[in-house]
Amino acid sequence: MGKQSKAETLPENAAVASAKYVRMGPRKVRRVIDVIRGMKTDEALTTLQFSPWRACDPVSKVLQSAVANAEHNKQLDTELLWISEVYVDEGPSLRRWRPRAQGRAYPVHKRTSHITVVVEERVDESDEEAVSRRRARRAKKAEAKQPAPEAQPERDDTEEALEAIEEDKAAKAAEKKAKKTTAKKAEAEEKAEAEEKPAKKATAKKAAAKKAEAEEKPAKKATAKKAAAKKADADDDEPESSEPKADSDATEGESS
Repeated sequence: MGKQSKAETLPENAAVASAKYVRMGPRKVRRVIDVIRGMKTDEALTTLQFSPWRACDPVSKVLQSAVANAEHNKQLDTELLWISEVYVDEGPSLRRWRPRAQGRAYPVHKRTSHITVVVEERVDESDEEAVSRRRARRAKKAEAKQPAPEAQPERDDTEEALEAIEEDKAAKAAEKKAKKTTAKKAEAEEKAEAEEKPAKKATAKKAAAKKAEAEEKPAKKATAKKAAAKKADADDDEPESSEPKADSDATEGESS
């Protein structure tokens, strides 16, 4: 098992807070914590507020954090808290170099500190008011540990509003879907009409061509009849013209 932390080893009436890697030397911080060790928390905060040392600021912050942990995590009375432990451990040092004369350099160690503050609740048994407050707080804490009876969730206005919003969304979605379906149908009808138009035009052209052919046939027949008639007339005229020619031939023979 690993090493237990400070918070795990504390009693129920104590709380702890710490600050790590504070950029300040441990000797300067110890000069401050030696003043507030064993004091009440509110008195210690007042002392730190009016002290001239620069280390008072980080120590005050750690003390306030310890008081807040005691109040919220352990449900302790802030008016009955005392500083039971406060100490500083040395942290890692930052090594720097300072330039000196003739090209030399001197080392500089910037030290850090780990500040830890432990506060504890102390009740004077002669103080009846403090004892009664502690008893009431413990009773309240015991009640909070007991499991609460399961209660049916009540329907509130928020759920109704959410349901109304969901219904509106569903109605809008259905309306949108219906519009899409109508648009698709209209598009399909337009496409079908566009496909039917060329077929109708082709049918009309075929009908017009048939009609033209039907009109041309009688004209061709009439033309053929006229040509036949002309040919017959020409055949009839040829014998009449040949007889005088024969007579002229005979007259020419007799004269010779």
